[in-house]
Amino acid sequence: MLEKVGNWNFDIFLFDRLTNGNSLVSLTFHLFSLHGLIEYFHLDMMKLRRFLVMIQEDYHSQNPYHNAVHAADVTQAMHCYLKEPKLANSVTPWDILLSLIAAATHDLDHPGVNQPFLIKTNHYLATLYKNTSVLENHHWRSAVGLLRESGLFSHLPLESRQQMETQIGALILATDISRQNEYLSLFRSHLDRGDLCLEDTRHRHLVLQMALKCADICNPCRTWELSKQWSEKVTEEFFHQGDIEKKYHLGVSPLCDRHTESIANIQIGL
Repeated sequence: MLEKVGNWNFDIFLFDRLTNGNSLVSLTFHLFSLHGLIEYFHLDMMKLRRFLVMIQEDYHSQNPYHNAVHAADVTQAMHCYLKEPKLANSVTPWDILLSLIAAATHDLDHPGVNQPFLIKTNHYLATLYKNTSVLENHHWRSAVGLLRESGLFSHLPLESRQQMETQIGALILATDISRQNEYLSLFRSHLDRGDLCLEDTRHRHLVLQMALKCADICNPCRTWELSKQWSEKVTEEFFHQGDIEKKYHLGVSPLCDRHTESIANIQIGL
């Protein structure tokens, strides 16, 4: 099935069943090999597998939507974007490495509730990150923790490792939906001026940020069979949050009330 990993209609649900719930590990390891990253960066395959297993295990399997299967789906979509001719001819192995790691870890340790919920419940993460990109900062810092613990890149110079952590953070932080207009405006301004140059590292990084943003929310663009499953899963997760909010009289968040919302309305709202 991995022969079709570059196909936009890749069925991540089937792949997850075939790998006995190990879709994120299996897919990401394959993509590292496919892109020649193991050889290029002289990676220890045992450390790589351990790193990927730690990532997969840090996702909450009880989350209907924000789980390791979603991370695998986003990583597969990112691979599809990296294969697009204009991007494929410009990206470096470093770009590909950062993109795949960021995609695989972009929702790491997601609690299954959104940022407004964390803020209004005075969750420690909201306090830690001062109510700003709370989830995304947590995903990034969690990813950095696993990177360091795995020792996967311990053979690289400290400066390179620090640069890696910072750039992965910039990619993950771009997935904050509350900052959508900020990134779209910047991207559109480059398109309007016609000055987007993929030879420029900064421009290329912006394109990768946009690619990860798209990969994160691309499931409505998949085939109907896949898209329908994702819409059901995100609705289930939203409604679960709404149930908690209602139980504790917190005020039900938009799109989270199972008694007034529907799958169709939620998809439009998203």
